[in-house]
Amino acid sequence: MSHKKNIFITFIDWTCSLFLTGLLVILPITLTIAVFTISFRVLLGWLEPLKKFGLPFFGVIPYSEVILAIAIILIAGTLYNMLLVRPIIHALENLFARIPLIRPVYSGIKKLVHAFSFQDKASFTKVVRVEFPKTGVYSIGFLANQVDVMIAPNTHKKYFSVFIPTTPNPTSGFLILVPEDEYTVINISRQDAMAMIISGGIIQPDTTK
Repeated sequence: MSHKKNIFITFIDWTCSLFLTGLLVILPITLTIAVFTISFRVLLGWLEPLKKFGLPFFGVIPYSEVILAIAIILIAGTLYNMLLVRPIIHALENLFARIPLIRPVYSGIKKLVHAFSFQDKASFTKVVRVEFPKTGVYSIGFLANQVDVMIAPNTHKKYFSVFIPTTPNPTSGFLILVPEDEYTVINISRQDAMAMIISGGIIQPDTTK
């Protein structure tokens, strides 16, 4: 009886192990598909009103709404680079800046996206490791710029401002002033660092690139 019980327990453990292994294998794939599926449905919902205009290719070309959305984004990017729509964008930004509830949300999102975009080369130029919040504990942050002498704790040393994002919400964090000899530059991209911070360390930088 005891032998049969041990075999049954072994079988259950083996089955659970296989199940967890299979789950870990397919989970990244299913989550990726789920993200794109949700985004796809939201995009179709936003473009649903366009069907009322009776455009000829709606209903004829599969996923014509998505194709139209991509075309609009490409055209908007082209016009913005040609300085044709920048006055309109700036006018909308000024409008958002006057609305109390929208202003902080829009401003925070815009600054964060701009700081970690591939086009921006001035903000958060390097990923650094600093000893924070206490001795022996390290955090990943982003090097901003050199601190003005009027703000620096010691006028005889160079201090740099470092932004330490919080997990999983990187829009909040800590701004710390660090001497130039107390931070270490990490040779990873800003995008890899943000992915690591948002995931709580689950996503590691791809060092094989």
